[in-house]
Amino acid sequence: MPRTMMHEKPKDLRRTLAFLGRYLKKHGGILLLVSLLTVVSAGANVFGVYMIRPAINDDILPGNMSGLVRALMLMGAVYLAGVASSYGYTQLMVKTAQKIVLEIRDDLFRKVQTLPLAFFDAKTHGELMSRFTNDLDTISDALNNSFTVLIQSFVTLVGTFVMLIVLSPQLSILVFSVFLCMFLFLRYSSRKSHAFFSRQQKFMGDLNGYIEEMVAGQKVVKIFNHEQRDLAAFSDRNEALREAATGAMTYSGILVPVVVSLSYFNYALTACVGAFLAIAGQMDLGGLASYLVYVRQTAMPVNQFSQQLNFLLAALSGAERILEILEEKPETDAGSVTLTRFPDENGPAGKSGGWAWARTDAAGGNPEQIPLRGDVRFHGVTFGYLPGRPILNGIDLYAKPGQKIAFVGSTGAGKTTIANLINRFYDVDSGSITYDGIDVRDIKKDDLRHSIAVVLQDTHLFSGTIAENIRYGNPAATREQVVAAAKLANADSFIRRLPQGYDTPITGDGGSLSQGQRQLLSIARAAAADPPVLILDEATSSVDAHTEKLIESGMDRLMENRTVFVIAHRLSTVRNAKAILVLEHGAVLERGTHEELLAKKGRYYRLYTGMAELS
Repeated sequence: MPRTMMHEKPKDLRRTLAFLGRYLKKHGGILLLVSLLTVVSAGANVFGVYMIRPAINDDILPGNMSGLVRALMLMGAVYLAGVASSYGYTQLMVKTAQKIVLEIRDDLFRKVQTLPLAFFDAKTHGELMSRFTNDLDTISDALNNSFTVLIQSFVTLVGTFVMLIVLSPQLSILVFSVFLCMFLFLRYSSRKSHAFFSRQQKFMGDLNGYIEEMVAGQKVVKIFNHEQRDLAAFSDRNEALREAATGAMTYSGILVPVVVSLSYFNYALTACVGAFLAIAGQMDLGGLASYLVYVRQTAMPVNQFSQQLNFLLAALSGAERILEILEEKPETDAGSVTLTRFPDENGPAGKSGGWAWARTDAAGGNPEQIPLRGDVRFHGVTFGYLPGRPILNGIDLYAKPGQKIAFVGSTGAGKTTIANLINRFYDVDSGSITYDGIDVRDIKKDDLRHSIAVVLQDTHLFSGTIAENIRYGNPAATREQVVAAAKLANADSFIRRLPQGYDTPITGDGGSLSQGQRQLLSIARAAAADPPVLILDEATSSVDAHTEKLIESGMDRLMENRTVFVIAHRLSTVRNAKAILVLEHGAVLERGTHEELLAKKGRYYRLYTGMAELS
């Protein structure tokens, strides 16, 4: 017996159906053929049962052997046509359903790629992954099973009820009365189990989250000897789930047995009453035989119809959640300035590698080419992630080409926010940011980000080889360029000591590598991109002193002749910066070199000498 599930109805059924209809319409011809084959299959079953009547009345009772053979051959042909139709629609539906799911999955992933970071800030990873897994699975199940089963069950039920009335209107009154009782029980059971299933889903989510948290934190659990305490907390959650699941399955589990029992009772009652009608001459024997078969087989389509409606409801709920993602506003990009190469080798080269900004004037003439140098400036920038809660308050700063600018300050002072604004992960609320004299809002985001590399504190490595992860910064990089980038980042020596060198596979976000090794690979990835602007976001805050020196050595070589923004937690890493900016509460308190700021004996001096702390 399949497991019964309860799901909330979609909030906007019409909109959700229209959404699915767009995908179904693309395969309308195939789905129409599937529907026709399903109708033929169900019709063959209904008609095949009716053929029992003439076989008994016209052939078996009179003893007409040749007529019985013809009747059996005709009946076999009818059922063979039903079997062929069933095979045809199942094969077509499987292929079509997978194509539709593929199209939805493609559109969903393509949409996610266009969404702004603010969207991901408001969503958990698990919440987004459930759209690609659970919700798409429910749609796939509904297309593979519910679509054809609903049609077949509907045709079978309607055809059976029509034939029951045709064979015996009097007996049908009794049969339909039992069916009414069956329907009322189904409705009652569904309503009662709905509340229990809702509680079950809630407690199951709570338990799964707790298990995931405990498994991920096993090292901490063992350090503090929390095994027994965590087991007790787990047992409480597990018991709550057991109680909810017991209540849910009490009602859902009784559903099919009661329906089957009612159908048996209906069959027995019909046989008894039908026998009296046959003896009284109000019904022929062949008609009674066909009638009893119809009554016997009605339980299955009733069960199927009720179950598939629930699966369909689950699919619609999943489709609505996917639709919510697809209707999210994509990341806006009104920029028109693009990144291009100089047409000849005489253009400015340097570390920009001959790149320039191409800006077309309003008249649409030849684009103006502005050398890409890496001059970044903030002009009265105000920004907040939430309305009315600014993180930056009228920030003014500049970084000339080739300068190393460091940001220090307390947590929440706005250091990382500045890096996010340079990349246009978010747009400023007021003021402007210029890049080589061009407002970054006028530069296409892809081109802007192509000119900037970022080394984050929390590195992320992808499944693949070491070389493929380094090449992620520049997909066109040759093997020699990958090795050169690794050497520049001080990563070549440890890579060559790995079992397969640069071809060593990485899985689980590089879990087999140390934090320092992962950070060196992140620096090598940035080196492979060879950008004119580099952002280092506390890249050495979570490694040991020896690894920090390796990373700093790699970063120093990477930073040569580039404009670099360094977000630092350890003040020892910013002493050689061209300018150090001390941020507090979204404003620049101090700016100067290491020596200049120490001489001022202000906030930086207190931080550096330990009189104040970065918090």
